Amino acid sequence: MEEIPPEEPKKTSLGMEENIEGLIAYLLGPITGIILLLLEKESDFVRFHAMQSTITFISIWVLQIIFRFIPLLGMLLGMLLSLLALVFWILGMLKAYQGERYKFPIFGDLAEQWVGKVNV
Repeated sequence: MEEIPPEEPKKTSLGMEENIEGLIAYLLGPITGIILLLLEKESDFVRFHAMQSTITFISIWVLQIIFRFIPLLGMLLGMLLSLLALVFWILGMLKAYQGERYKFPIFGDLAEQWVGKVNV
């Protein structure tokens, strides 16, 4: 039986492997997301994760600012959003590193629309 060699990891326009660059898109939230959106020109995989990271963490940040103006309930909602952000941060890095185009609820569909839908 013939053994199939493992597929070479795809390289990006920045010279990194796609899964590593996808992970980096989440590393500093919207900061690395925006940087990779500006620099990465070829990899739709990386651009998707960069856009998803940017949309997700900016949205959570804006909601946390708004909730600061609501006494008590706003503080509780802000804490829940912080926990949600931590889950999205870890999940995003893990799925990108595994090479998956994992979509977060709501944010993933927006990211796909804004970057362009690609059949994977």
